Amino acid sequence: MNRTLGSVLALLLMGAGWGVTAPLSKLAVSTGHQPLGLVFWQMFVAALLLGAIVWARGGRLRLGRRQVVLYVAIALLGTIFPNSASYRAAAHLPAGVMSIVIAMVPMFAFPIALALGLDRFSLARLLGLCLGLGGVALLVGPEASLPERAMVAFIPLALIAPFFYGIEGNFVAKFGTAGLDPIAVLFGASVFGAAFSLPLALGFGHWVNPLAQPGLAEAALLASALIHALVYSAYVWMVGRAGAVFAAQVAYLVTIFGVGWSMLLLGEAYSAYIWGALGLMLAGMFLVQPRDPEEFGRGGPACERE
Repeated sequence: MNRTLGSVLALLLMGAGWGVTAPLSKLAVSTGHQPLGLVFWQMFVAALLLGAIVWARGGRLRLGRRQVVLYVAIALLGTIFPNSASYRAAAHLPAGVMSIVIAMVPMFAFPIALALGLDRFSLARLLGLCLGLGGVALLVGPEASLPERAMVAFIPLALIAPFFYGIEGNFVAKFGTAGLDPIAVLFGASVFGAAFSLPLALGFGHWVNPLAQPGLAEAALLASALIHALVYSAYVWMVGRAGAVFAAQVAYLVTIFGVGWSMLLLGEAYSAYIWGALGLMLAGMFLVQPRDPEEFGRGGPACERE
């Protein structure tokens, strides 16, 4: 198979995989499962799979001071805080809307990077930020945008996840990865995240055992965790094969596939305002994301997690 065609097909599969986690998350909360319990299992499954990959490559969990600080930061900023908010919001918002909102990651990352001195001002990126905000305005402004007007109250909750992902990306850009590759970083973050989220889930009464009475919600939870770990591993492979700039285009596919999967699996239908918001978000992402390979190398793409 032609190398370029193979890379494009792999990118499409990655986008489809990450995109399907949006409706799977919606299904996971459909029976009342609470966020911290879901976060624990997401990180536990990821730790098992990524740990197997690290072990197969002859690696181990490095526990130096810099590595532990990195693991804890990524666990909190990249999963526990944002995903707890996402699961809560997913219980009230259509999965397709969640897929559109997550596209705000680069719009949050850009001003944070400016404030930290990690990026330079650009009119094109400022326009992209404005387009992203316009997309949010289309979601919360018109009364006919969402299926129920009361859903508007949960849009700010959904925006917590891309905000923390934006912080996470800039944290990595500023402080680096402590000499670790992305798989090792995510493995360590998953181990520490599972260790943190387990007592929190038990303490707040969020514990769920998906193996006790497995059903559709429990299967969706485990499938989402497994898909995320697999696709992230594929993403790292893609960066090495085709470069960070090419691999980062998966961000657009995640949003598009997320909306498509939500329509197919959940039967969701959207107003013209939501389609308009999708268009503005995609245009905003195009303008905000850097085009310099070195910039991608420092902070990675905006959409590492879904």
